[in-house]
Amino acid sequence: MESNGVVTGAAVPIGVQEWPARTVPVAGVDLLVRDIPDAAKDLPPALFVHGLGGSSLNWTTLGLLLNDTVRGIAPDLPGFGRTPPLPGLGGINQQADVLEELMDSEFDQPLHLFGNSMGGAVAVTLAARRPDRVKSLTLISPALPHPRASVTTLWFLALATPRLGSTVLDRSRRIPFDRRLKASISMIYGNPGALPPEVLEAHEAELRRRDAEAWEPLPTVEGARSLVRSSLAPPRRSLWADAARITCPVLLIYGGRDRLVDARIRTKAQRVFPNARSLYLPQSGHVAQMEHPQEVERAFRQLIS
Repeated sequence: MESNGVVTGAAVPIGVQEWPARTVPVAGVDLLVRDIPDAAKDLPPALFVHGLGGSSLNWTTLGLLLNDTVRGIAPDLPGFGRTPPLPGLGGINQQADVLEELMDSEFDQPLHLFGNSMGGAVAVTLAARRPDRVKSLTLISPALPHPRASVTTLWFLALATPRLGSTVLDRSRRIPFDRRLKASISMIYGNPGALPPEVLEAHEAELRRRDAEAWEPLPTVEGARSLVRSSLAPPRRSLWADAARITCPVLLIYGGRDRLVDARIRTKAQRVFPNARSLYLPQSGHVAQMEHPQEVERAFRQLIS
């Protein structure tokens, strides 16, 4: 069925069903927020945070699988999806400021917090800042500082360099769309051939829509700069220091085919977070909640049981 432009129903594959969307004014920006459909109002709240270049649509499947357990919301962070960028900087701390205000305006009790990639870094910042408001923390390929340099690290360094970052992205956008689409899919997913066709079609549609946004590529550049700054922060002010202060139950999920976050960092992550368990998915890439949503769902239910 279709209601208010939102496509739902048993006839629509779960991976492309859209959650109802609304606009919430937060921190001087009109934030697009999606609500998990058919979740009872008395369920505990949840907040889903996407990564760099992603959107609230990255959580479609997992949220629907959990709508008997949480009443969740997934925002498009400022500068991504359908939310315009912040008036000033849009890095990890600024995104955490936005989510803190959203959390306080939407919920009056502790919530289950989910974060993927850069959204994982933002979620760690928020959980360390407001431990009273976070009941559990689920991190999927979180962008925590890694001691080993990689091709991805060099890419982020290029994006973070003044003038060079915008130039790199501008030149990338001149590459024929089909080539960029193929590169994007191979970078994000561990095994694209195993994905349902409708998920790949939705990925293509979102990339085309993002190309048309007037504010691209500045939010991506600012996000990359923020990630680089976080990796260079002194130990007492690093994301690892934040992680060490988080005492709620933490679920760490890493993919063996992740080309953006080295899964070997999971050993350090499980050691640093005081109350953590981990799930390693050998065939998954950077977005396990999209590639292996049932496994992520099952691990989360075990975490909170």
